[in-house]
Amino acid sequence: MNYKIFRLFSLAGLTFLAMNHVAAQVSTPAITYALSGTTATTAKSRSIDDWLMRMHEASQKRAYIGTFVVSSGGSLSSAKIWNVCEGNQQMERIETLTGAPRSIFRHNDQVVTFMPDQKLVRSETRESLGLFPKLLQSNESHIADFYKLRQKGVERVAGVEANIIELVPRDNLRFGYRVWTEKKTDLVVKLQTLGPDGKVLEQAAFSELQLGAPVKMNKLIQLMGKIEGYHVEKSVLVKTTANAEGWAMKEPVAGFEPVRCYKRPVSATEAAVGNDPLQWIFSDGLASVSIFVEPFDRQRHVGESSLSLGATQTMTKQMDPYWITVMGEVPMATLQLFASRLEHKKP
Repeated sequence: MNYKIFRLFSLAGLTFLAMNHVAAQVSTPAITYALSGTTATTAKSRSIDDWLMRMHEASQKRAYIGTFVVSSGGSLSSAKIWNVCEGNQQMERIETLTGAPRSIFRHNDQVVTFMPDQKLVRSETRESLGLFPKLLQSNESHIADFYKLRQKGVERVAGVEANIIELVPRDNLRFGYRVWTEKKTDLVVKLQTLGPDGKVLEQAAFSELQLGAPVKMNKLIQLMGKIEGYHVEKSVLVKTTANAEGWAMKEPVAGFEPVRCYKRPVSATEAAVGNDPLQWIFSDGLASVSIFVEPFDRQRHVGESSLSLGATQTMTKQMDPYWITVMGEVPMATLQLFASRLEHKKP
C-alpha cells in the first residue's frame, strides 16, 4: 500500500488513516495584527482555530466521489475515493489506481484493506485522531503560536472555484501548508506542503470531483463485508501511555504534545516479556510525529540512517536494547530533537 497517498488523504481532510487527514470559505475576516497583548493573541488563535474547525467539519459532512493525485519525492500516486456521511456514521472507500491493487474501506473506526493479488484482507480498529488531533482534544489551542494564517486569492481546481490559504510556520521546526478550499462546500480540493524556502515538497489534489454524489453507505458496507475467498488477518492496537511503558521526553519539542500511544502485540511470548512494538504520536495541531520503539535486532537493524521522501522525514537510531524510528512531516532537525530528548526510565 502506498503510505504517502493515504497520509495525504488524511491531512487533506479525507480522514482515512487518522494520523492524521478540511476547508472553509474564506469569508473569514483577515487577521488583524494591529491588536496588542493578550487580545491580539486570542484573536489570532480564534481565527486559525475557527478556520481549522470548519475545515474538519466540512470533511466530515460532505458526500463526494473523486480522483485524488499525490506528487511526492518525484513520484505520482493516484486513487479514487468515495465518501459519505449519515448522522454520526462515516464511510470511505479508496481504490488505488497506481501500484499494487488495494481497496480500503473505513466505517467509523473500523478499517478493512483488501489485497486481491495476495487474496488477503487486513482488518483493524483505529481510534481516529481526527484531522487536527490537538485542536479537537483541547479547548486551549496554541496553533496560532506556531503558525500564521494568510489569504492568497482564488483559483480553479478540478473544475471548481477554490479559495487559497497559507499556514506559515513561525519557527524552523515545522513545514508550511498551502490549502485550496472549494467555495460553496468548504471541502479541500488541493494541498501543498511547503519547505522553509517556500518550495513545494509535496502536493495532493483532486483531478476530478463530483460533489453531492449519490454515494450509498449501505452499498459500501456490503462491499466491505465481501471477504469470501480471502484470508483475514486481524490487527490489534492496544492503547497505552508512554509512561506506563517506561518512556518519557527529557523536555518537550516546542508546540508538540503527545496525543496517543499504542502497542501492537506481535505474539503471546513477546507480550509476556513486554516486547511489543510501541508507537508514540505527537502533534502541534497540524503536523504530527511518531516515535516507534521495538527491540533491537542485529540482523534487521543495520546502521543508523535518515531518509527524506517529499515532506516525510524518517530517522533511525539504536538505544540499547531498543531500535528507535522517528517519522513525521516535519524538518529532519525536528526529528533529531525528538530522538535526542527521548529517554527510557529505569525500572
